[in-house]
Amino acid sequence: MKQFKQLHLTLILFAIGSHLPSNASAAQANNPFKMLSTKTLAACASGAWNATAVYTGGMTASYDSKEWRAKWWTQGNTPTTSPDGPWAYVSDCGGGTGGGTGGGSGDPALTTVPAPTGHALCRPDGMSITAGTNAPYCLTYDSNGREKLGNLKRRIIGYFTSWRTGKDGSPAYLAHQIPWDKISHINFAFAHVDNSNKISIGNETDPNNAATAMQWPGVVGAEMDPAFAYKGHFNLLNKFKKQYPSVKTLISVGGWAETGGYFDATGKRVNSGGFYSMTTNADGSVNTAGINTFADSVVAFLRKYNFDGVDIDYEYPTTMKDAGNPLDWTTANARRAGLMRSYSVLLKTLREKLDAAATVDNRYYQVTIAAPASAYLLRGMENMAALQYLDFANIMSYDLHGAWNEFVGPNAALFDDGKDAELAHWNVYSTAQYGGIGYLNTDWAFHYYRGELQAGRINMGIPYYTRGWRNVTGGSNGLWGKSVGSNCPTGVTGCGNGAVGIDNIWHDLDEQGKELGGGGNPLWHAKNLERNQAGTYIASYGLTPNTDADDRLSGSYVRYYDATLVAPWLWNAQKGVFLSTEDETSAQRKAQWIIDRGIGGAMIWELAGDYDWNATRNNGRGEYFIGSTLTRVFNNAFKTASQYGNKRSTQATTIGAIDLKFELLDYKLGDANYPINPNLKITNNSSFALPGGTEFQFDIPTSTPNTMADQSGFGLKVITSGHAGNNIGGLKGDLHRVSVKLPSWSSLAPGASTTLAVVYYLPISGPTNFSVTINGKAYAIRSEQPYLPYVK
Repeated sequence: MKQFKQLHLTLILFAIGSHLPSNASAAQANNPFKMLSTKTLAACASGAWNATAVYTGGMTASYDSKEWRAKWWTQGNTPTTSPDGPWAYVSDCGGGTGGGTGGGSGDPALTTVPAPTGHALCRPDGMSITAGTNAPYCLTYDSNGREKLGNLKRRIIGYFTSWRTGKDGSPAYLAHQIPWDKISHINFAFAHVDNSNKISIGNETDPNNAATAMQWPGVVGAEMDPAFAYKGHFNLLNKFKKQYPSVKTLISVGGWAETGGYFDATGKRVNSGGFYSMTTNADGSVNTAGINTFADSVVAFLRKYNFDGVDIDYEYPTTMKDAGNPLDWTTANARRAGLMRSYSVLLKTLREKLDAAATVDNRYYQVTIAAPASAYLLRGMENMAALQYLDFANIMSYDLHGAWNEFVGPNAALFDDGKDAELAHWNVYSTAQYGGIGYLNTDWAFHYYRGELQAGRINMGIPYYTRGWRNVTGGSNGLWGKSVGSNCPTGVTGCGNGAVGIDNIWHDLDEQGKELGGGGNPLWHAKNLERNQAGTYIASYGLTPNTDADDRLSGSYVRYYDATLVAPWLWNAQKGVFLSTEDETSAQRKAQWIIDRGIGGAMIWELAGDYDWNATRNNGRGEYFIGSTLTRVFNNAFKTASQYGNKRSTQATTIGAIDLKFELLDYKLGDANYPINPNLKITNNSSFALPGGTEFQFDIPTSTPNTMADQSGFGLKVITSGHAGNNIGGLKGDLHRVSVKLPSWSSLAPGASTTLAVVYYLPISGPTNFSVTINGKAYAIRSEQPYLPYVK
């Protein structure tokens, strides 16, 4: 995981659009209620001013009972007496109020729309509407747009993996071991994108296919249900869904290993391109055919195997070079410029095709993602406009520190403590533009997504596994110490020295079949290490303690806990081993934080890592083993919790809506995107010309400091700050409010756009919660408030 590099850039302020002096005077106020003179005026000789027409120097037009002459080329600029404006007053005249397509001096006329009825009442606030469908939202959501979750008030989403079958001799984790009565969703991991751009789980009839063909004879609870034509995990999931109908199942596609390829029947990885080539052509353009093929196959897959939705785990559609699995870099790096655009098309297409299928099937299908928490990756994912197509996002708020680099820290800290060694190394705390905000923590990641989604459409990731290093030096009991490695994975330079052997039983293998050091363990193994107990299962993971010192229990593992970070860890001083863990203390604190913030719930990777004390194991002496202790912590907290936050905005009600489009565009690629400097494009899709001085306001998340500005002379600024200063212990508020106005001498004609360059220093999703103030009256925008009376 790379983090922000300090780029010493000189910002050059510049003006775009009109090249008028910066001291342009305010436009003369147009008073629609002024007294008309009793003097009879000659009829206006010129045609009425039209906001969409082009006028060159010397041309005339009538507007507001006056004749006007253009000083120079102009379009969309309302005639006023401003000395710096493009119009010169000629004389009063009769009639000629002008405005053409709506640019008059009064308020825009509002057209009412029918109030939502039926399933539309249950659509979550801010989720996109698929035209021509009647998706049955109310089967899944209540009339407040909150998901129906059985006896829970917040989601508990558990990832259930295909590979813990027990067939290799290691402990199995099968569907009957899932705590069905404690959770709300199960995400099956993983399906992949095959060579024909379709969703696949391999040869469905191969007896070794764990998803659809494998069986476990003699295992109590794993008996197949003959009602289904397929066997394997899918049979068992559907068998238990009959008993627990409130639990939804989703098929998760991709993951770290299968984003850019997949594993064939022999276990060999096929570098097919996966999501990268399915969504994006080699020249960076959108692969529309590939996306449509994939989305159609997902619809068929959900229907065939009785899933309630699809979860896209695409790691990662970012412009940052060498991101994601090093095995995918060749394919991904060539397409970086187009990946986010294609990602949005992918999620939009899935939303539309699944809404159409839901209308036919009278069964609602969810679309979700597993989303990164790393500010480095998110800096290259623009402003995540694709979030609007989701039911919710599951944030991978873990792997925030790991042996891919030398900085020893928590896997999934809840808060920043101002001491993060990685952030300190990159001068994040001492660089003014960052505002002292540390971004490698769960709280920061939540606030990033809060910029586009209400809290209830966000679920925060909880790791049921460890990360760790060996030969750690410095730090406080290892925390914020260093561990420098030399045997780095393919494509990676400057890695850490990851824990191995008995400290790494859930390890991955490299392409040569050798152990990758990373300190990956289920939490039940970490609990046994805390008791300085090896565990009777270690041989099943290939450990040979009699011949390999790394596999042997040695030293003493001591638990430490940092209340500011909300992070426990094990420290073995004799070995210099640091293992970042989770336990009841951190889980209870995170559950309460989720409740207090109105967040939708918790997402667990992965269910098989949870623990219980098992008194019968180890010849009756007992040891920790697979269980559901932490899941019960979240279940107990969420059964009695308040309802989650179901609205994106807390702004005052507006009187109507106007059809404007706001886009952040032209992001620079890779490391060139610091500072983050896109263009904000505002397009008037209504028939009303917005007068000079029209104010636009919107929210951005407190994941970025309250210093957003523009470089185009429009005066964009934060007018209400949700947070200032460092974020030790958490960001205080969720959103900043930003304001920008059209220059007083310029209007925005129907169909016209204006663009300004903006700058900020930590990534955001959104913006959202727009308001448009015209003649002192506030309007929403139609894409956010489709049922308000609107301006045609």
